[in-house]
Amino acid sequence: MKWLAFISFIFLFSFAISRDLKRSARDAEHKSEIVHRFNDLKEEAFKGAGLITFAQYLYKCPYEEIAKLVKNVVDLAHKCVANEQDPECLKPVPTIVLDEICKIDMLGEAYGEMAKCCSKADPERNQCFLSFKHSVPGFLPPYQRPEPDVMCKTFQENKESFMAHHIYEVSRRHPFLYAPTILALAVDVEHVIEHCCKEANASVCLGGKLPPIKERVLLLSKKNTYDCGILKKFGERTFQADTLAIISQKFPKASFPEISKIVKEITHLHVECCAGDMIECTDDRAEIVNYICSKQDVFSSKIKDCCEKPVVERSECVVRAEFDDTPEGLPLLAKKYVEDKDVCQHFTAEHDVFLAEFLYEYSRRHHEFSTQMLLRIAKGYESLLEECCKKESASECYSHAEETLRSHIQETQEVVKTNCDLLASLGEHDFQKAILVRYTRKMPQVSPETLIEISKKMAAVGSKCCQQTEARRIPCTEGYLSMVIQGMCRRQEAMPINEKVTHCCDDSYADRRPCFTKLGVDESYKPPQFTPELFTFHEDLCTAPAETQHIKQLTFLANLIKLKPTVTDEQLRKIYTDFTGMVEKCCKAEQHEACFGVEILLGHPK
Repeated sequence: MKWLAFISFIFLFSFAISRDLKRSARDAEHKSEIVHRFNDLKEEAFKGAGLITFAQYLYKCPYEEIAKLVKNVVDLAHKCVANEQDPECLKPVPTIVLDEICKIDMLGEAYGEMAKCCSKADPERNQCFLSFKHSVPGFLPPYQRPEPDVMCKTFQENKESFMAHHIYEVSRRHPFLYAPTILALAVDVEHVIEHCCKEANASVCLGGKLPPIKERVLLLSKKNTYDCGILKKFGERTFQADTLAIISQKFPKASFPEISKIVKEITHLHVECCAGDMIECTDDRAEIVNYICSKQDVFSSKIKDCCEKPVVERSECVVRAEFDDTPEGLPLLAKKYVEDKDVCQHFTAEHDVFLAEFLYEYSRRHHEFSTQMLLRIAKGYESLLEECCKKESASECYSHAEETLRSHIQETQEVVKTNCDLLASLGEHDFQKAILVRYTRKMPQVSPETLIEISKKMAAVGSKCCQQTEARRIPCTEGYLSMVIQGMCRRQEAMPINEKVTHCCDDSYADRRPCFTKLGVDESYKPPQFTPELFTFHEDLCTAPAETQHIKQLTFLANLIKLKPTVTDEQLRKIYTDFTGMVEKCCKAEQHEACFGVEILLGHPK
């Protein structure tokens, strides 16, 4: 998108001399990339990142086979430390990793088409392997945690082996979870086991402390998969704009040049991580965090404790640290961006810098806004200036900027408030029904199962975010909804739903949520013929578990709207009331099945 061109400025600003925080000096010191990574990370972290890399690609391989591949790469690193001039040592680390994979004799038998990637040259080979990574959970059965006594015994006998197996099991189930995060959470697990296995009741201790870590693994796996999806779909500039907004919020006292510097590095980091290059991913995140920690007075007062931790834990701690306090006495934005008579001159002469600074300044002042909302505000401001700066009375035209931008703010605030109020009045089950009705109308081509899954996730977002403080409610809501929407859009890429959904998914990252909110009934949809089986009910509506009964009721609702897409809310309430009345009546009858067999619904006899 045109408005995001200003983010390209970040690629150029203040780092013409060095590509990143300390890579130039390091590149001068070492010709071999594997040597710098090995020297930076040290052997333990290097082995961990290598284990993660191989396990994420080769999820079917047993641990022992993965360990052999890791050993080969570590042995090569040791060889290269002694002699960097060896031709093998001059290869990029991802090439070294994929070369090891392609040496596997039975690769084709175990992984089928993926083996054909080996016939390609890099970078096409790397992209080919990435395309075979599973992004949908459940391709492997859930990891079965050992019994507490077995876990403690195994851990105490050989902690290094136990933790390596743990990292392997997590990595093969979460192929997009970034290596530094896996390593940091593994340290959390290690600390929990060390503590709990000394307790009188290890089982209770482990049962209370391990599940929250597992939940964080699942959440961050979804978040990293989402990040990689957005990076792939919308490119580095959009991703960089989003990163500029969130980093400006997190470190509001840091100067624009400092924020620009680390935003560029963080974007490059995500490119590496999403490319499956987990050794470089781990090393570069450590470098970024070390840089931030070396300038705590510049960046944040909230990271002191984090910066005192060992390197693996430090990175994850800084990532999780809360936003620093907004500096007192910041000048009003209107002075520079609305009241200044030379706004158009700055906008024209310094377009990229001017707009990037606007996003930075707006973001650092508004922790309560989501990054998507901040990008919409930046886009709105750019559009206004493009229009106003063509006029003779430009300053009069853009003097109304605050009212124009307020419309983006109010739209989001009203959507969040309306839905939180609805959730409070209905409860989560009925709130899910309301969402299901909305989205079945928007995309009736989608199966009831998928619509129910989407509505459940959206209702869960409401339950999670509506209880947050006002300052966190919008970032929470739009952040999690963006992940749900990304899941919908990935499905629609594989199986297009309708033109309106395609437009919302493809047009603008920042506008995705408002676009879906505004979607109405799909006029192009042609309802299917009435199918009696879809509206034939059985006694399992009375005897099934409560959650199964709830899903059956939601399925009825989705099928009803698919059949009658123009049904009004009032008609829908009447039919649904008749349906629940029928269920109640038949579940009280002696012969449930017989009762359902004679009831009439929707004017169609059973």
